[in-house]
Parts: sequence; structure tokens; C-alpha cells
Amino acid sequence: MLSHYRPAPERYGCSQAVWLGKEGPALVRNFDYPPDIVSDRFEMTAWSGLRVISKAQRPWGGCVDGMNEDGLVASVTLAGSRTQGVGFSIILMIRYILETCHHVNQAIEALCRIPVALSQNVTVLDRSGRYAALFLGPHQRPIISRLKACTNHQRTARPSSSSMARQLIAQQALEDPSMSLSRLTDLFLLPPLYSRRGSYPTLYTAVYRPVEGRVDYVWPGKRWSQRFEDFREGEYTHTYG
Repeated sequence: MLSHYRPAPERYGCSQAVWLGKEGPALVRNFDYPPDIVSDRFEMTAWSGLRVISKAQRPWGGCVDGMNEDGLVASVTLAGSRTQGVGFSIILMIRYILETCHHVNQAIEALCRIPVALSQNVTVLDRSGRYAALFLGPHQRPIISRLKACTNHQRTARPSSSSMARQLIAQQALEDPSMSLSRLTDLFLLPPLYSRRGSYPTLYTAVYRPVEGRVDYVWPGKRWSQRFEDFREGEYTHTYG
């Protein structure tokens, strides 16, 4: 646990989409996970001299999504497989690229180089609008994709109906010529993208805007915006029902 090496397999849902239209580029993501095992901190840090805003996940500095001040955004979803291999946890790898990489090409190179313990999907985006969805896993070559919507399956695994439905909804929204970033965010607050399951609800929606250095953390009825130039400490308690 302390080394982030060969973590135990797990399977939960998440959804994410890259927005390149007006007010973009942006990355919208839902994080679905059991609330009793997720740390409750969103943090701005500067451990290596580069400021990073992230959803921290303990232990030892891992994170499940985040953005650095150079405009690199990264976010992870689980990939549906419980295959375990020799490698590191994805939350440590996300932390690593946010601390050391400045644009998408550097992040791709790092994610393809470092061995990962579990099957994971990572979306990266930078302020220029370059993006990629990477399908990673033990015992397989990384797949680099231009998919703008990503949920919890890979080409090599049999997807769940829930994962397929969420990806289809997100893809259709991105292809809708009348879609806006605001409407896309609202869609992420509705089923099937938004989960109300008691075991692993949608804990938060994040909207990363790398050009502005801004992230909006969103819950139904609540929006909390943070910026590198105006990061304000505070707290919010949400009832998941």
C-alpha cells in the first residue's frame, strides 16, 4: 500500500469526456466510488515547484484526476478487468505526470513507459486542445486512442451494459451540434452518467479548464470553483442519500 506497487484489483464506474467546443478545451468527469474509502480532499500543491490542483487519494500523494499550472489535465477510469500484474497504481502514475509533464505528448510517453498493475483508462488534455485516451493494463501494449468519451471498458474486455450506455450517451452529446459545455456538464448530473447507487455513487463531477487554470467541482445544487491564482480553502458536505 505504501509503495503503490501491485495494488489489489477493484471495479467501479467513472465517466469522462473531452470538450473542444466553445469555452474549451475542457475535460468533464464523474468519479463513482465507495465514499467510505475515498479521501475527502481537493488540494493545490507545489511539491516539485509546479502547482497542481487535484483530487487527492491517499496514501502518499496519489490522485485520481488533476491539472497542473502548465495546463496539463489527467483523469482516470477503471477499465472493467480484475487482471493484476507487476506494476504501479494508476493514482501514483497520475500524480507523476502532473508533477513532471507539461503537455500531452510527454504524458503519453510517461504512461506508456511505466508498468501499470491494473487495467486502467486515462484521458489527458492540454491547453492547446491536444488530447488522448490511453487504454493501459498489465500484459498488454498501451493503446493510444482519439476517443473523446471514455468509461469503464477496453477493446480487449467484454464491456458491461452500464459502461457501454454511459459511453454512448457521452459520445452522442459530443456529436450534437447544439451542445454546449454547460449542457454537457448538466448531462453528467443525470442518469445514466450520474450514479445514485448506494455502494458507489457519483462522488463529484469535475470540469477542468486548462486555459483558465480553473476547475469546477459540481454536485446537484452546488458548484465550487477553484483557480491557481485564487485557490480558497473551505469545506462542503454533500449527502449522497
